[in-house]
Amino acid sequence: MYAYSFLKIGCDGSGAEYCEAMNRINEFNRRIAEKITSFVSTMWCAYIFAALALISLPAAIKTGDVVVIVAWIAQTFLQLVLLSIIMVGQQVSSSSVEKMIKETHTASLDEFELAKEARRIAVLELTELKKMAAEIHRVLKNVEGKK
Repeated sequence: MYAYSFLKIGCDGSGAEYCEAMNRINEFNRRIAEKITSFVSTMWCAYIFAALALISLPAAIKTGDVVVIVAWIAQTFLQLVLLSIIMVGQQVSSSSVEKMIKETHTASLDEFELAKEARRIAVLELTELKKMAAEIHRVLKNVEGKK
């Protein structure tokens, strides 16, 4: 029911007022999570995070310690910037999958319509064949009766 199930606080049967309050809290949490996710999953956020990370770069370089510089790259820059870039990539990927699903759905519906038409034609042909078989059967009875 909730995309953010970890944010959901459940009703334990303590009463309708409690459940209503929990539902409002759950809805609030969902909206906040969607807002944050929609902001963080943009390239603009990646640029902001990169600029934010670069603020501490001079201090890391001043130490002259390779471990501090590597830690800055791994823990500060990559984590901040890649978070947004990965989320953007996931949006692009899911948009592509969604497009493919829609195309497949449309093609399936078209195939279904073709199958329905083929079935309708088959029913008409079967009806004609039954009429022809009945006529042949009638003619054979007449021929046998004349012998």
